[in-house]
Amino acid sequence: MEKEQKLKRTLTLVPLIVIGLAYMDPLVVFDSYGIVAQLTQGHVAAAYIFTIVALLLTAYSYGKMVQAYPKAGSAYTYAQKSIHPHAGFIAGWTLLLDYLFLPMVNFAIGAAYLDAAFPAVPPFIWVLILALSITLINVFGIKLTANITAIFVTFQVIVALVFVGFIIKGLTSGLGTGVLISPVPFYSSSLDLSLIFTGASILCFSFLGFDAISTMSEETINPKKNIPRAIFLVVLIGGVLFTVTSYFLHQVYPNFENYANAEAVSLEIAGYIGGSFMHSLFLAGTMVAVISSSLSSHASASRLLYAMGRDDSLPRRFFGYVHPKLKTPLFNVLFVGAISTTAIFGELEIIYSFISFGALIGFTSVNASVIAHYYIRGQNRSFTQTLRYLVVPGAGAAFCIWLLGSISTNALIIGSAWLLLGLIYFIIKIRRNPNFVLNLQEK
Repeated sequence: MEKEQKLKRTLTLVPLIVIGLAYMDPLVVFDSYGIVAQLTQGHVAAAYIFTIVALLLTAYSYGKMVQAYPKAGSAYTYAQKSIHPHAGFIAGWTLLLDYLFLPMVNFAIGAAYLDAAFPAVPPFIWVLILALSITLINVFGIKLTANITAIFVTFQVIVALVFVGFIIKGLTSGLGTGVLISPVPFYSSSLDLSLIFTGASILCFSFLGFDAISTMSEETINPKKNIPRAIFLVVLIGGVLFTVTSYFLHQVYPNFENYANAEAVSLEIAGYIGGSFMHSLFLAGTMVAVISSSLSSHASASRLLYAMGRDDSLPRRFFGYVHPKLKTPLFNVLFVGAISTTAIFGELEIIYSFISFGALIGFTSVNASVIAHYYIRGQNRSFTQTLRYLVVPGAGAAFCIWLLGSISTNALIIGSAWLLLGLIYFIIKIRRNPNFVLNLQEK
């Protein structure tokens, strides 16, 4: 009988945090700032505070489920083991929308920036170059991916700090409000809580990727300790960085009603505070962010496919394969790379819709898994345990469901169609192999 190949444990706490931050993209705060500033009437920092608190609830749930099941499948594994194999498949299938299509988004954005810099080169060439490069790095192992990502994340943080440094210099010179310390980005007489909540529903997607750390459980040393810590710290570090940055953006450029282009106002602010140098540095940081996020999301997607393939939820021979020497899920890495090249044809708005729907279903299932595993099955029902295993994850699930109701109709339609396709596949699989669910329960 052929020996089952396993993933290699090499990751510690710091590389996990780096991968999570790279997936999230430390510079993502600049992408949505203008839109949310207008929506919240200048209270982006307040919306971020609410988002951080809400997502820490889900981060807590991820940590608890990693301690129970330190495996590579993330929400797929947690729902399968805690609720039911059917629920696990649904969670994994919908989460694929997030994991599979985020690399595609990154390649599309990267190609757009490179096309602007080198208009003579067709955009599809850049997509192919990015896809090939990212795929090759992931083929050779998660340690290489983590090391390269660490360099890129460091550069992104430097760009963000330089950006804020230029803002502080500008404020002391009289730019914008001319004030370093002010409560206005957090609270003013014009603050509208309903607008803050709506802004938070958008800013929530700035944090997509903190959950991806859980897919590295089988490549992490002491995962029951390091994975929960990394997930919590990624949300906290990212949240602090986003909040501080949005605070200073408002202080130096408070006239949110007069943005020339709300979607690209950060580039406008970069030129305003630092001239051509800051404009160029910001563009370079954005390009680096695209590459580092692509590396992390590509790695996470291949691990989720591996977990589903190993269980035969997806064809095992292909998706459950681990290369005997490289110790990576080789076929999955290549598969994700091939899927990502469709960025040549994809519309970003549609792809974002995929990602939003899949991520929120995944988050909801993880919160529900904590309740099912600890509170219902484990009978952990003392007062303290009720707070930890029912109230906290219940609040996290409620927040995710509320966000699902706030995304666009197109996202719901596209996501539901994907979910229906998965259910059809699952039903066919059960009919062909009636013992499939029983086998999963016994693992």
